[in-house]
Amino acid sequence: MIYSAILSRRAFLMLVVQTITAMALLVSCETSPENTNPPSVSSAQSPKKRITSPNIDVKIGQMLMIGFRGLEVDNKHFIVQDIRERYLGGVVLFDYDVPTQQPVRNIESPSQVKALIKSLNSVSDTPLLVAIDQEGGIVTRLKERHGFPSTVSHQHLGELNDLETTHKQATLIAKTLVDLGINLNLAPVVDLCANPDNPIIARYERCFSADPLVVTDHARQFIQAHHEQKVLCALKHFPGHGSSTEDSHFGLTDVTDTWSRLELEPYVRIIEAGQADAIMTAHVYIASIDDQYPATLSQVIIEGILRKELNYDGVVISDDIQMGAIVNRYGFQVAIQKAIKAGVDILVFANNSLYEEDIAIRAIEVIRELVQKGTISETRINESYRRIQRLKSRLPAYVSYSHLGGLCRATDN
Repeated sequence: MIYSAILSRRAFLMLVVQTITAMALLVSCETSPENTNPPSVSSAQSPKKRITSPNIDVKIGQMLMIGFRGLEVDNKHFIVQDIRERYLGGVVLFDYDVPTQQPVRNIESPSQVKALIKSLNSVSDTPLLVAIDQEGGIVTRLKERHGFPSTVSHQHLGELNDLETTHKQATLIAKTLVDLGINLNLAPVVDLCANPDNPIIARYERCFSADPLVVTDHARQFIQAHHEQKVLCALKHFPGHGSSTEDSHFGLTDVTDTWSRLELEPYVRIIEAGQADAIMTAHVYIASIDDQYPATLSQVIIEGILRKELNYDGVVISDDIQMGAIVNRYGFQVAIQKAIKAGVDILVFANNSLYEEDIAIRAIEVIRELVQKGTISETRINESYRRIQRLKSRLPAYVSYSHLGGLCRATDN
């Protein structure tokens, strides 16, 4: 997913190399005292817009998921303004800020995270997707040192190969998330452990197995446990990142010579089982399938393979558009255009490689201009909006209002 905790760990390790105090650094990261009186986000100061009909701005806003800094937010925070004024569809939380290499971002304690999410939801007139990478083991945002339960990695569960244990561990994760108000886990990873030296998957124990059937069985238990707690999941990284020899956070990852169709098998089986809530793309390049674009920007891969061949009509989420594999090669506007035309429904700007407070404003302007010029049809935007709202209709405490063409909070007046 996304600028994963891997990057957090990678950033830590870079510091470790510089200071030659690896373990000391990892265990001595201090956190601020718990703030029992966070600033309130008042709707009275700047009333949130009420949706009477889902116009194009609403639909575009719903297609964005943005990362931000802050253990708490107030009315002046850009993320609050994006939610309130630009109908932002989702946010993603991190524990580590990569640009500043500081272990302070959105997570300090359970009560603080719960208060933060409550503040964000209080200004949203539509259901807000609150996402996080809580895979288990190394790749976790909610760490034990911040007061959260310890977890184990996909690799550990795959080696045990006990489905009951996987279900119990996933239930622990899901219960933690639902208690905080997090409703989308950017997990499980269904990449195959095809390359044991993979620098971004196997190295961080993120894959269950090299056997697609084992991966599928454990991923389905992971998803089922989350569904029992009313938490959604996103499979990742389509069409498969497990065979890579490079890290797409930093540049183009070419898997042309290593990828195989066997890596599609977990997706095929989970989609057929009706358990695929959302699927996250990989920034991997497979010249034998599309010799121009990586998967996130490839209509051949997303529309052709995922939607038509695998018969998937659910939400497709991009991995972080700000990753080096995308921004360094294609630029901001081209990346957005190609991703939407390829079939991506939710564009993720994690703001954790670059940090740009105006990223939502810029993205919305680009998409609106593409629609106005006819480069992207409004029908295409409607398709994403429909998928996103259908996904959100499964969130607890929300009901659908067909006359609005969208959703409103059940408790709203």
